[in-house]
Amino acid sequence: MAVYRRLLLVVDLTDDSLAIGRKAQALAAVLGAEVELLGETLMPPVQFEDELLQRAEQRLGALAAELGLAGAPCRVESGNVKAEIVRVARERQADLIVLGSRERHGLSILVNFTEDTVLHSAPCDVLAMRART
Repeated sequence: MAVYRRLLLVVDLTDDSLAIGRKAQALAAVLGAEVELLGETLMPPVQFEDELLQRAEQRLGALAAELGLAGAPCRVESGNVKAEIVRVARERQADLIVLGSRERHGLSILVNFTEDTVLHSAPCDVLAMRART
């Protein structure tokens, strides 16, 4: 019995996304788990929202292909990043949410980061990975 069967890989489509994706893909391969990619975006409703979503979907698809996950489901959601991650994890019945974690310095220690909020709201386990070791 596999502990994790469905991983939700959350990426912000920055340069760190590839490193996080490679780690998550390697973990999924060892576990024999499926991977679904979620590109996190926070976009206000603006005239160009459709164009921005389309670009994010293209970047996410390219990232999936580079990770060898070309057939994996990919989606980009707009709105509140933290709420969308939790919603998609519930909807897709994810066993594990994998997302990147950033170092905190100075006043940023006081800010509620995405990984903290997701950790406390998620319907499943959450693994925060450092992009750079």
